[in-house]
Amino acid sequence: MSRAKYCRPLFAQSTVAVLALAFAQVAHGETVAVKQHFNIPAQPLNQALLIFGRQSGLQIMYGTEVADNLRSHALQGDFTPTEALNILLNGTPLRAISDGEGVISLQRKPGAANDKADPSTMPAVKVVGQAVYDSTDPYNPDYSLPNASTATKTDTPIMETPYSIQVVPKQVLEDIQAVRSTDALDYVSGIFRSSGSDDYLDFSTRRGFNNFPVGDYRDGTPLPLGDFIVGGRDMANTERVEALKGPASLLYGMAVPGGIVNFVTKKPLATPYYSLQQQFGSYDFYRTTLDATGPVNDDKTLLYRFNLAYKSANSFRDMVNSERVFVAPTVTWNISPKTQVNFELEYDTGHVVFDRGIPAVFLGTRPADLPRNRYLGEANPPTEYESLLLGVNWSHSFNENWTFSHRFNALFAGVDQIAAFQTMVNPSTINRFVAHSRTELQDQALFFNSINLTGYFDTWGLKHTLLLGGDYYRKHLDNFRASFTGSNTSIYDPVYLGPSLAQAPYTLKLDSQNDWFGLYLQDQIKLPFNLSMLAGFRYDSAESSTTLNNGTPNKNPRQDSLTPRGGVVWQPIPELSLYGSYSENFTGINTTGFGGSVLPPETAQQWEFGAKTELFDQRFLATVAWYDLTKQNVSVFNGITSFNEAIGEAHSAGLEVDAKGEILPGWNMIASYAYTPEALVTQGQADQINQRLRGVPRHGGSLFTSYEFQTGALQGFKLGGGTVIRSSQHTDPTAATAILPGFATVNLLASYSWKVGGSKLTTQLNINNLLDKTYYPASFGRDSIELGAPRTFMGSVRLEY
Repeated sequence: MSRAKYCRPLFAQSTVAVLALAFAQVAHGETVAVKQHFNIPAQPLNQALLIFGRQSGLQIMYGTEVADNLRSHALQGDFTPTEALNILLNGTPLRAISDGEGVISLQRKPGAANDKADPSTMPAVKVVGQAVYDSTDPYNPDYSLPNASTATKTDTPIMETPYSIQVVPKQVLEDIQAVRSTDALDYVSGIFRSSGSDDYLDFSTRRGFNNFPVGDYRDGTPLPLGDFIVGGRDMANTERVEALKGPASLLYGMAVPGGIVNFVTKKPLATPYYSLQQQFGSYDFYRTTLDATGPVNDDKTLLYRFNLAYKSANSFRDMVNSERVFVAPTVTWNISPKTQVNFELEYDTGHVVFDRGIPAVFLGTRPADLPRNRYLGEANPPTEYESLLLGVNWSHSFNENWTFSHRFNALFAGVDQIAAFQTMVNPSTINRFVAHSRTELQDQALFFNSINLTGYFDTWGLKHTLLLGGDYYRKHLDNFRASFTGSNTSIYDPVYLGPSLAQAPYTLKLDSQNDWFGLYLQDQIKLPFNLSMLAGFRYDSAESSTTLNNGTPNKNPRQDSLTPRGGVVWQPIPELSLYGSYSENFTGINTTGFGGSVLPPETAQQWEFGAKTELFDQRFLATVAWYDLTKQNVSVFNGITSFNEAIGEAHSAGLEVDAKGEILPGWNMIASYAYTPEALVTQGQADQINQRLRGVPRHGGSLFTSYEFQTGALQGFKLGGGTVIRSSQHTDPTAATAILPGFATVNLLASYSWKVGGSKLTTQLNINNLLDKTYYPASFGRDSIELGAPRTFMGSVRLEY
């Protein structure tokens, strides 16, 4: 395709604007009838038209006053420019008219008022195939979304991204009734549950490595784990979950090399929407959620969204229970078509019981034969937690090509925690090491700032998407106090110490501080012959310190690093992409070792090659990826010293397959498979060399599929089901490891939706572990093996309007 030649547009001299679009002259005489792909969320109309010009590659100039105070409809799919504009303008007093010679005029409809739409003259929009939903539409039923922002921090089609990026959209979260993040991640290849992944922490293993200390993000903001922040993440305000496999240091700094999980939150909408859901299930599980959004004022420049969740639950485990309250209001202020500000708050509080599960047989390799309900820890008093997140982010478009954005978040967390660690000392007895720790809400704080400048421009016929950014992360922990108690107890008749644990005097005081500064540059370039490439690098500077019992601070020397990544994508036909990439990772702030020492920084390198296909008008997406990942200075918990240590080097390599989307109208599926033949320690202590890493099955897969009747008497009725399969796992990367047997669980779904007046009412029932199998999904060493839940039922009633 040759370079486009643009004619000079004609500015409107009145309230009627002319939109002049000069289309590229191509060898075969393509005109405005050629379909192109668009993905434009609902937003102020002037901003939507800027994005339309960017995505269509056409120059747009017009008098913006005609579109002031108007909003566009969402646009997603393949359309001609005329069709696309009509969808954007639907419901406004404007229409797009083509003269058939490459010029489209934006004109006011006959008889339309200056500031209101005339419904009787709305243009007819020709849409071929099924309805197209915006990705943020609360009623969007899609199992597959074509774009993701986590891999590049730009809205890039997944087919053009040289990495494995998997998206679990809202409809999947609803169908499986995801309450915890790991419920969704069960359906992403190469990501497996780790011990503590229930209500306590969002721990998981990714491409062989765990997500400690930072592998989870909320809208690109880091969510640290383990540093006395407990409770996991409530999914009430999560729009979708995006999982980027492999190193992501270039954009996210301290991210762990196995991959990051980004929780994309629900944003305020201009169209009012309200949802009230009541869930109820086995073991006295009750959860109530509320979702409300809409405009605050008449011109829709001020929007809000409010999410609320309350949960109370017991467990199949004796003495284990939890309760939580989660509140998340958000306000968006559209100052102008080019400038937007968002204000966010999340408050989360509750209690949870720390459960380390059961030990392996003494000196054996299998889990001890204990009842599934047997609890060996300390549950009285439970762990209480509280967190508060405050955030503001804003963006400004200088023109249709350049946008600046800034994000600031402050996270405060407090905890009063009882945690029992256990070690098997003979065939019937464990030594239970109990820690009582406490921090107040104001004692632990995380501050995160990031800025990004995104530009779209051409050089020598090549199209560029340039990202220039920087971020600053600071976390401090003051006045962390802890006391410790040790006792032996029988695993067949455990004795509990009770509330006296919370009364023991504190013997440890810890203060710590982490500072991290980074700058990054990334360029995505469209090349000839359907090739595109991504290249970039990041500079990091990090330091940390810890102070024990008011002693001398133990400072980690400042760590500096230059981290590159790059990739190439070839798309010979629109439905197929072939890609390859190389990435490095730098985690300059490692965990604390024995005596408060700071472990050396972790580094990693990865090669990845794969193929992607997008079928059925972008309703189905599949990815096949092979990766080879090596990590240095791996941190592993030492059960003898109760501290972490850097064991040297570990290597992980394997094949991953992900597929999801709509196969036929109403029939959706999401599936994954990971083959990990290598997940080994390559350098370390003598009994660790060539030992398999903890919690990485050689084979792991999942499938969930659903079918909703589209017509007839059964319209609105949905049936579904699936399975999660894991082969055996090792509990420790040592010769003394225990083996968790492989398992397969079967899950079912039935739901029915119908209209009640102007509302939609949905009833749903999920059955998990239908065959009531005893299984062990994860471990934290051979003496802390987690048990999977028996057959459980989850019901739901949801009203939407």
